[in-house]
Amino acid sequence: MAEIPAYMHARFGGQCQPGDIAPYVLAPGSARRAEMLAADWQTVRQVVRHFEFAAYTGLMRGVPITACSTGIGGTSTSIAVDELAALGAHTFLRVGVTGALQPQVAVGDLIIASAAVRMDKVSEHYAPLEYPAVAHFEIISALIAAAERLGYPYHVGIVATSSSFSVGEGNTGFGGYRHSKMDHIAADLTAAGVYDWDTETATLLTLCSLYGLRAGRVNAVVDDPATGKYNPIGEARAVRTALAAMAILAEWDSAKTRTGRHYSLPAANLGAAE
Repeated sequence: MAEIPAYMHARFGGQCQPGDIAPYVLAPGSARRAEMLAADWQTVRQVVRHFEFAAYTGLMRGVPITACSTGIGGTSTSIAVDELAALGAHTFLRVGVTGALQPQVAVGDLIIASAAVRMDKVSEHYAPLEYPAVAHFEIISALIAAAERLGYPYHVGIVATSSSFSVGEGNTGFGGYRHSKMDHIAADLTAAGVYDWDTETATLLTLCSLYGLRAGRVNAVVDDPATGKYNPIGEARAVRTALAAMAILAEWDSAKTRTGRHYSLPAANLGAAE
């Protein structure tokens, strides 16, 4: 008889064993995007299908890699990080879609997070708000190198993570429901120079920093201000950029092992990615 997990999400409902998850993990919210990320790997197998979590593990350019959906929001993201880390993951890269807050950001552009405003609420259970949610500098550097090599428009800076997909981002709720704080949230973040928002990044960055893991994020802008509609033209760019960045990180990690260095320096990385 199969061993009953300690709780319903332990090892993703008991579906995962050591060796099923690679050290390098792509963490989209969407299960469909996890499939997109894994589509062109040299080898691939599905290792998880549990609630919102769908995970695929294989080899990409010789690099052991996993793509695992986290679902929507900080709660499911925190579950995914805890379970993936326990199964051997050390590098996490969120690949998502977003709405821009800055007027110079166009639909289809990529936004690489350097840090995130912690409005997610979930991360407050792990650390006080004074603890920053920051991306690992090596992942930021690798994402920049990948976007430069691919020729995609991108921005790097501070983003925000809301605890609510709709009302928490100032959007009117069912039946026209609004309250006064909703009228200022987007304007205040825009004034502070925040590039965009989602519902996962701050949770991912906070937990990985606390656990001594690397984390970063690239999102594609899909809210088209010209039409007011969802426009996914940047999603494929985000996928290709994330895959290239993971390959770059693996190359840099290999070089660090050979040379005994602790970190890969951004000054050298851009040239290495050409």
